[in-house]
Amino acid sequence: MNKELPKMYQNKISKKLNNMEEVYSTLYEDRSSNIVKEKTSIPKSNNYTIEQKIYNIFNSKDYIYKVDVYIETDEGTFQKRIIGKNKDNLITMDNEYIPISKIKDIYR
Repeated sequence: MNKELPKMYQNKISKKLNNMEEVYSTLYEDRSSNIVKEKTSIPKSNNYTIEQKIYNIFNSKDYIYKVDVYIETDEGTFQKRIIGKNKDNLITMDNEYIPISKIKDIYR
């Protein structure tokens, strides 16, 4: 299905086109000069993942005002009904403040 256009629709390009993307890679560098780094373990309570989980809970489609969650801390696992969040704490329906830094895991 390769049809040629009639001559009246063909454009003549009189300039050099420079639309090629240049990509550089270090994949094929000499590997003998690289220093092997020791693997560091990721801490078990990663604040980013907890913050992301809290964000996902509050921004889910079925969240309107309150949500029942299970919160794991050093003291144990608790079922709480959370209604809000400030910078450092989750606020429960019973007006309790749960520090986000002490939360190991949170799920619905």
